[in-house]
Amino acid sequence: MDTILISVLVALVAVVIGSGLGFQLHNLLSAKSQRAVEEASAQQMRRSNARSKEILLEAKEQALDVRSDTEAKLNEQKLEIQRQQSRLEAREETLQSRTDSTKELELGLKTQKDQIAKKISAAEDLRLQAGERLETVSGLSLADARQELLDQAEEDIQFELARRYRDAELEAQDEADDKARVILAASMQRLAAEVVSEATVTSIPLPNDEMKGRLIGREGRNIRAIEAATGVDLIIDDVPEAITISCFDPIRREVARIALDKLIQDGRIHPARIEESVEKARTEVDETVRKAGQAATFDVDVKGLHPELVKLVGRLKYRYSYGENVLQHSIEVGLAAGILASQIGADAQIAKTAGFLHDIGKALTHEVDGPHAEIGADIAQRYGQKDRVVTAIREHHDREMTTVESFLVAAADAISAARPGARHDTVENYIKRLEALEEVAKGFEGVERVFAIQAGREVRVLVDPENVDDVSAATLARNIVSKIEETLAYPGQIKVVVIRESRSIEVAQ
Repeated sequence: MDTILISVLVALVAVVIGSGLGFQLHNLLSAKSQRAVEEASAQQMRRSNARSKEILLEAKEQALDVRSDTEAKLNEQKLEIQRQQSRLEAREETLQSRTDSTKELELGLKTQKDQIAKKISAAEDLRLQAGERLETVSGLSLADARQELLDQAEEDIQFELARRYRDAELEAQDEADDKARVILAASMQRLAAEVVSEATVTSIPLPNDEMKGRLIGREGRNIRAIEAATGVDLIIDDVPEAITISCFDPIRREVARIALDKLIQDGRIHPARIEESVEKARTEVDETVRKAGQAATFDVDVKGLHPELVKLVGRLKYRYSYGENVLQHSIEVGLAAGILASQIGADAQIAKTAGFLHDIGKALTHEVDGPHAEIGADIAQRYGQKDRVVTAIREHHDREMTTVESFLVAAADAISAARPGARHDTVENYIKRLEALEEVAKGFEGVERVFAIQAGREVRVLVDPENVDDVSAATLARNIVSKIEETLAYPGQIKVVVIRESRSIEVAQ
């Protein structure tokens, strides 16, 4: 028990002693900490004071710099304001000077205006007086004189316009003629074709006159059978050892010719033999037509034609126009049109095809009514030709054409037809055409004499020099050309030459 009390007492004493020591130790530590804090605070204050002084010094320096910059800018602005003010004062002085000058000019202009108004008034008075004197002297009123001057001016203007038109027309015509001459010469030199074609065969030679009776047959049965089978008329007249075939269709005429040749050579002439010979001749002609059409397409180098078109082209082998073989003419026109198209940069194949087929309608003119150009265009369109080809075929005889190919085909057609010996005409028609040309030109005032020359391709007109001057001569030539185009039908071109000649004759005595 005592031991426990002692232990407790010792513990209590220890606790008390520990607490006291702890308290003392705490106070000591607190005093040290406080002194450390105070020293740290003092040191921080000293640093803050030093930093504050530094900041204050920097702020003062910056304030001084800003003030210096501001004062410098203010000084510059003051100087600039002073310069601007000086310029404004100088400008104001200039404006003032100009204002004074303007006022002086206004005063001078006003004075001049008054003087001009007085002069205008005086001039108007003089004009009126002069007009009255002119009216008195000339016997014309002012309106009449003005109208006369206008009429004279209009006449002078018309004369000058006509002169300039003539000069421009001559210059353009010369240039066009030169270019056309080069193109046509180059094209025609490249075109090689026969000049004169063979004539149509209408007469059949006989070995003897007895053959005429055999062709007629008993009571005319043989000749009736021949005419019924071929569609031609046989003319058996007094011409010895010959008979004549008459038919507008050249194919029928050719079939009849071949059949008669075979019958005459065979000697057996009766209706059954006639029908057999005619059928063989028709087959032979069809084959000849087909081969002729193919050969022509190869010669012209036209591809892609419908077989029926080739056959129709071959039928032209037996068709003639003014003595010219139409198939040969078509070949020439196709070649010439292609060459001309190449010369001017047009579509040569279109022009060549249109030129080759331009007279295809003549193969059916004995079967279909209408102009051959319209018939040919319809046929070409039916068998799938291009629109430009169809148009060129339809327009190659028209006065107004819409495509380049139409002009080329018309030109090539004229070239082929105009070759020497290509066509022939009767003397009667030739004389009538020349007389018609001369009559057209004689119908104009001032014309003295007219001569149609070069087979009607040129008309020379002699005019009265007293009534027709140089400018009127050019106008007269155009009027004659227009009249010929309106009233006459002709192939190719007709050149009109108006000749005005004046002579001054004096006799020395």
